[in-house]
Amino acid sequence: MSGKTVNKKRGKGFLEQVDSKEKQMLHARNEEKRSEWRGFGTFGMVGWSVAVPTVLGAVLGLWLDKRYPQTFSWTLTLLLAGLFVGCALAWQWIDKENKSMHEHKNKKDE
Repeated sequence: MSGKTVNKKRGKGFLEQVDSKEKQMLHARNEEKRSEWRGFGTFGMVGWSVAVPTVLGAVLGLWLDKRYPQTFSWTLTLLLAGLFVGCALAWQWIDKENKSMHEHKNKKDE
């Protein structure tokens, strides 16, 4: 092989490396922006998934306390049940997002 052929191959390999690095950098920039918005979305979803069942439990409990009084408080019981359900929903949502994020990261690394 001549010196010019070797230099062309090196130059071509170098250009491919630069192109690959540029694509990775652009992808990382786009991913970072998406991750910030995804984080806000997850934060909001977790808040709503805890708040809605808790408030619904309290409202249903108030209604039951007025209609069917017992020795215990329906309001407190259903408020705690709603809180438990909301936390379970939030946990499930976060676990799903975590698995999705790691799956996406593993595909990108391949």
